[in-house]
Amino acid sequence: MGEIAFVFSGQGDQYPGMGRELAEKYPTAASVFEMCDRIRPGTGAQCFDGTEDELKETKNTQPCLFATELAAASVLTEKGIKPDALAGFSLGEVVAAAVSGIFDMETGFRLVCKRGELMQSAAEKYDTSMAAVVKLTCEQVRKLCGKYSNVYPVNFNCPGQVTVSGLSSEMTDFFADVKAAGGRAIPLKVKGAFHSPFMKDAAAAFKKELETVKIKEQTVTLYSNMTAKPYTDDAAGLLSQQICNPVLWEDIIHNMTESKIDTFIEIGPGRTLTNMIKKINSDVKAVTVFEYLSEVEKC
Repeated sequence: MGEIAFVFSGQGDQYPGMGRELAEKYPTAASVFEMCDRIRPGTGAQCFDGTEDELKETKNTQPCLFATELAAASVLTEKGIKPDALAGFSLGEVVAAAVSGIFDMETGFRLVCKRGELMQSAAEKYDTSMAAVVKLTCEQVRKLCGKYSNVYPVNFNCPGQVTVSGLSSEMTDFFADVKAAGGRAIPLKVKGAFHSPFMKDAAAAFKKELETVKIKEQTVTLYSNMTAKPYTDDAAGLLSQQICNPVLWEDIIHNMTESKIDTFIEIGPGRTLTNMIKKINSDVKAVTVFEYLSEVEKC
């Protein structure tokens, strides 16, 4: 029999009203939002009643997604569903780190609030954006990016899908090149060129923030965006440097399945990771947290 992994989603899956049903249905989830509101007043209200534009702001997106994902993970834990491994996509890695025991939940939330502020500040220095490129190979995307000074392949999501970050002034021509090559570029609901050199200042500042926190040994295996392998040491370095380096998501999933993980539960408001995992390995079970809870509660 295989093992279970919790995988935590990143920016782009947010939507107005996320987390409301969890908070209304499960007291454990409601208590997570209450904890977040004590640290950052208004977090719950932003999740439940915030506008799409408000939730697109990185300084809001990251705390709100953290709160929603931690609430969902807490419900699973209360029901006796425990992960054998953890991974998170970009900001999701901070939630995964908190669940792993590297630091406590409140510390994780304070950190993600700071991370969101730092990344938004870095993004506001330049006119940048991100897009998912589909129907092309990783090598094709790398080659197209190489034509430009400020367009980078940053997230290797799944076969036929790579996310790029770059200056908006160069992205229009890049999109045309993608189309000419037989691919398609889909703009993402984020404001900034994340996981690229544009985020170096944010990464350096976040590392300083992490160095003020007591880092403990994880109690559950945690996979790194930077290396696609389990954490061993230097958690502060891995969590900070992933801000300005690519997310190796496809490699993470391959490594997890090779380690006997055959069930992936996406912890987040959407199903982006679920869809990616099914494209990476169609033999494993990949479901959203809401689908999994529905299965559990029918039993």
